[in-house]
Amino acid sequence: MQKIIGTGNALVDILIRLENDNMLSDLNLKKGSMQLVDNDFKNTIHQKTTHLPISKASGGSAANTIHGLASLGAETAFIGTVGKDENGIFFTEDLKANKIKPILRISNSETGVASTLISPDSERTFGTFLGAASDVAPSDFDENIFKGYDIFHIEGYLVFNQPLVEKAVKLAKQQGLVIALDLASFNVVEANLAFLRDITTKYVDIVFANEEEAKAFTGKQPEDAVSEIATMCKIAVVKVGKNGSLVKSGDKIFKIGAIPSKVIDTTGAGDLFAAGFLYGVANSLSLEKCGNIGAVLAGNVIEVVGAKMADDTWKKIREQVKDIIVN
Repeated sequence: MQKIIGTGNALVDILIRLENDNMLSDLNLKKGSMQLVDNDFKNTIHQKTTHLPISKASGGSAANTIHGLASLGAETAFIGTVGKDENGIFFTEDLKANKIKPILRISNSETGVASTLISPDSERTFGTFLGAASDVAPSDFDENIFKGYDIFHIEGYLVFNQPLVEKAVKLAKQQGLVIALDLASFNVVEANLAFLRDITTKYVDIVFANEEEAKAFTGKQPEDAVSEIATMCKIAVVKVGKNGSLVKSGDKIFKIGAIPSKVIDTTGAGDLFAAGFLYGVANSLSLEKCGNIGAVLAGNVIEVVGAKMADDTWKKIREQVKDIIVN
């Protein structure tokens, strides 16, 4: 099996279950978006939500994907930056506990926190304080980081540091890695459209997008969007929620169904879909099987709060993945 390395914002997710969407209006956060916030606003969110059910988990989009791959048995590593604080220790130890090689820079800033506001309909809205995660610099990347790995997964949230993203994908491409990019959020795409289209055309092999991100990226609806993205890279994936996903490579398109699920929280659904899909790629499976494995992971994670699943659930998932591989 091929080895996968990922990079993204090293964040601790604070998962907050809302009673209704009034809190989003009160905080002036657009439902379903990811907004960067400062430390004061992060504290305001927490002060206003102390009465609500709250839990904590290591997170960040790419880290969630790498966790999913490690749980399937892939050899993985994660590049990021954390602080010297309790959250930084929490994030680092969680990587180690899941057999993920940590390639972490330690900053004097606070570890980043993603305040994840979960609406009653399971939609997520993020108020993200990057903290130490934003301290990573292009100079922190060199070709040696990528040696021994076959696939490089990068999250679109890093695109606010465009020189960093460009250097990372350029180095990975020079080292012969397959590069996968998750477009992250529609407002991230809108704010960085020209840059994202440019690096996709030059360096990226696999693009993951949900329906809104694909529309922001191409201005088109899913089927037309996946076709346009597939002209820029080798494999385009557009996720369409309960309707599954569309996967296109060259002139071949696959419609992947979603598995039946009881939706509790969609946090991590796209990240875990990417984990399953990349696991298939790492094992040289057909694109249809890659998509089906992604659907299994996504369908299971939306039945829990947050992007982490219990060991028993992962045992069940691994059995389902084995069935997909052999059938």
